[in-house]
Amino acid sequence: MVNLESLDLSQNNLTGEIPTSLISLSHLKYFNVSFNHLHGKIPENGSFLNFTIESFMSNEGFCGGPAHLRLLPCPNNSPQASRRKRFPRFAYILLPTALTVFAVIIFELVLIMAQRRSRNHAQTNPLPPTAHERISYYDLVHATNDFGESNMIAKGSYGSVYKGVLRDGSILAIKVFNLQVEGAFKSFDSECEVLRNIRHRNLVKVIGSCSNLDFRALVLEYLPNGSLERWLYSHNYFLDFRQRLNIVIDVATALDYLHHGYSSPIVHCDLKPSNVLLDQDMTGHVGDFGIAKLLSGGESKAMTNTLATIGYIAPEYGSEGKVSRKCDVYSFGILLMETFSRKKPTDEMFTEDCGLKDWVRHLLQNPELDLVDHNLITPPDENSTTIVQCIFKIMEMAVTCTVKSPEERIDIKDALNELKNIKVQFLSKLSHQKAKLKTKLPSSNVDSGMELADRLRLIRCLEEGKLQCVTISYLCSMVSFPVIAFPRLNYSSSCVM
Repeated sequence: MVNLESLDLSQNNLTGEIPTSLISLSHLKYFNVSFNHLHGKIPENGSFLNFTIESFMSNEGFCGGPAHLRLLPCPNNSPQASRRKRFPRFAYILLPTALTVFAVIIFELVLIMAQRRSRNHAQTNPLPPTAHERISYYDLVHATNDFGESNMIAKGSYGSVYKGVLRDGSILAIKVFNLQVEGAFKSFDSECEVLRNIRHRNLVKVIGSCSNLDFRALVLEYLPNGSLERWLYSHNYFLDFRQRLNIVIDVATALDYLHHGYSSPIVHCDLKPSNVLLDQDMTGHVGDFGIAKLLSGGESKAMTNTLATIGYIAPEYGSEGKVSRKCDVYSFGILLMETFSRKKPTDEMFTEDCGLKDWVRHLLQNPELDLVDHNLITPPDENSTTIVQCIFKIMEMAVTCTVKSPEERIDIKDALNELKNIKVQFLSKLSHQKAKLKTKLPSSNVDSGMELADRLRLIRCLEEGKLQCVTISYLCSMVSFPVIAFPRLNYSSSCVM
């Protein structure tokens, strides 16, 4: 028994406390008692120094343990302490007998678990508080065609993400960590620690985790529209101004929750367009918490040796390893600049002396259209001026997010409120334009030949910032409706909705 290397007792309805005698198992590398009914103090020495919080999750109430588990300290009047004071001789007499009985029980349980594992290599452990169907490792293999290239939808520093289709038709995203890469174990543990309790509509939902000695994976909700990066730079995709504004508001809302809406502030540390995923309604979800930091005990800063993505990383984070909520604010400012200019911070046009934020700051001094992604205002229409004005306001705020001093950067809550105000102003002006158009449209009594559907279609174009679109059926049937009323309209053969 002293040479035992792996002990998995998870999901066995065990009760009581973890015996301190397990400290003597010096060769124990893997230990898991999650999803039981255990309580009491977690041993602080021996192999327990290497186990993560995942090994103990979903029990009735642990305390103490190694410092990295961040559990509450055990009270001095705990039952185990009072028993040691009251019955020291009794404990010494029964200890050898208890150890022998426990060793026999452990041996039997190991045999049972070994037989179970041979049938089911690795079980998916749902992250509390929600319960999900258990998915085996072999189900994940089948769902992803043996983690085939055709199912791969993303690849990052610590692993790859695959699209998986279960036998019941459910679609999931499976993030498999490459354990050969240094830091992959730590990245997996970090995501489990951060995501095990948080829930928000603008965060990627984690359904469960699947792990054993040589495999680590997170099972995530599948978001069909991919990443913001994909929509910004792929020729087959396009986001209009309103969609981009809604997405960055979603991202700011997620950061506001992480920074202020949870008991311990969470710093994402790696915010960028590839980590913003879009669902079927184009709602933004922040994902990839592999290097996220949980600030506990009232601390506002932490230190780390893990570097984020070049171009998005705050100066104090990159040079000194200092992590705070203002690091996310900096990254968010860069994301804003990139989203509305469609220029990456790593673009060849930028140098060490003049990066994206310097370029934006310079162009704002004498506002130029080069600051704006031309796809948003080409061809020009009645809303182009409004869009440009709104983007300039967004860029000005992005500059305040990326100042060198963390103390001088605005809070994400203030950034979120400013973006919401810009959206209100944009929609207000859009509504005004719509009202003007309605007064110019021919009434139903005028024999213009214009179909009601075409009129509604034209109004809808205006609402979506596409005033330049007019259908051919409208153009061909127009008799008495004066074209001069809309001198800037581009009469085209289609109107993309």
